[in-house]
Amino acid sequence: MDEKRELLRHALATLAYRTTRALENAPIDFGNFTEGGRTPVQIVAHMGDLLVWALSMALGSPVWNETQPLDWQQEEQRFYRALASFDAFLASRATLHTPVERLLQGPICDALTHTGQLTLLRRLAGSPTHRENFSVAAIAVGQVSSLQPAPVKLF
Repeated sequence: MDEKRELLRHALATLAYRTTRALENAPIDFGNFTEGGRTPVQIVAHMGDLLVWALSMALGSPVWNETQPLDWQQEEQRFYRALASFDAFLASRATLHTPVERLLQGPICDALTHTGQLTLLRRLAGSPTHRENFSVAAIAVGQVSSLQPAPVKLF
């Protein structure tokens, strides 16, 4: 087992968990909330683009594509599909053509930053998320879908 690769997979599972917490129970119109710069649907589209880029880097053919956002539900699904595709690649024995550190410091940390933006936008939209102790959350490698375990410890 490559420990760095597994740690990167844990970071992807963390991204899935935190993004799910930022999006769950959001108001139906949250994707188009306009009072915070980029709309949430634009942010989620960008997060999906980051994950597609990360996979292209890992495959050795880095390509950046900025997509036009789909509707809210489709964009959420696209984000989780891109996350699952990247995680599946990392779970395979395929050669990783970009150092784990570069993948983490670039697209993955950028996506985690945007998860924080979504959480802030939820508060601005009048629908704050629950405060949670993420250090004890039931995050597990390979758990990268929108189906996440319940919070362990809320504040």
